[in-house]
Amino acid sequence: MKTIYSILCMIFLFLFSCSEEKTVYLFSYFNNNGEDGLHLAYSNDGYHWEALNNDQSLLKPELSNDKLMRDPCIIQGGDGLYHLVWTISWKEKGIGYASSKDLISWSEQKLIPVMAHEEGVRNCWAPEITYDKVNKEYMIYWATTIEGRFTDESQQSEDAYNHRMYYVTTKDFEHFSETKLLYDKGFNVIDATIVPIEDRFVMFMKDETLVPPQKNIRMASSEKLTGPYSDASEPITGNYWAEGPTVTKIGENWVVYFDKYRDGKFGAISSSDLKNWEDISDQISLPVGIRHGSILKVPARIVKKEKFVK
Repeated sequence: MKTIYSILCMIFLFLFSCSEEKTVYLFSYFNNNGEDGLHLAYSNDGYHWEALNNDQSLLKPELSNDKLMRDPCIIQGGDGLYHLVWTISWKEKGIGYASSKDLISWSEQKLIPVMAHEEGVRNCWAPEITYDKVNKEYMIYWATTIEGRFTDESQQSEDAYNHRMYYVTTKDFEHFSETKLLYDKGFNVIDATIVPIEDRFVMFMKDETLVPPQKNIRMASSEKLTGPYSDASEPITGNYWAEGPTVTKIGENWVVYFDKYRDGKFGAISSSDLKNWEDISDQISLPVGIRHGSILKVPARIVKKEKFVK
């Protein structure tokens, strides 16, 4: 009887494992200055990436006079749709938004005027989205410099930019909360990405301080998605300039990809405890010319290569 029970358990576990849908990693990114739009690559193991659609754009940018699609961030929402935000211009007061069911056909591109209410806004760069499953709402956040605000010259970057992180929340991408300050710890910050980890939200961000040079990736955390967030950690990246972090979990390890933009290549670090980090840049391979974006996990059927060939 015991043997029969064991066999039945093994059969059940086998059938359960077969019923689980295989997932792969998807990397959304841009090339050059972002003029041609959205690029996608996929990976089975999270380390070695292959471009989809022959590395041709899947969505041409239409918004703003600049018509750019830089820093594309895609997440899958509670509604099952893929939601995309991006930088539309060097100087606009808003960001771009579109959605898709299959990553191929996209909705009409929409400008979200997140900083239209503010005077002296110089930019809205590197927007990202994080979904709060508990509150069933999305937080969109980005970096902005406002002239005359945060004027400490020691914290400024090139061209007197002095970014802070701002945010809005939404449940439907039609109605948005008031824009609020998300992160200000007395230094120039940009390129934040936030992931839920256990009972908290962890923010990875770039310290953009130029004097003395930082240009590294740091971390902060909060019990709530909208903050308040802790002071920034010590740098988790090395002696090089890094930006555009994106984070995924591979096995038991958290892996942070980032753009070594001065070196013209990507880097990655890995940690099982978010405290001790190992440089694994020599273990990754990505499409030539890739610039930063975001990584998410999707069903394997979504990224079948033949679907993306025009």
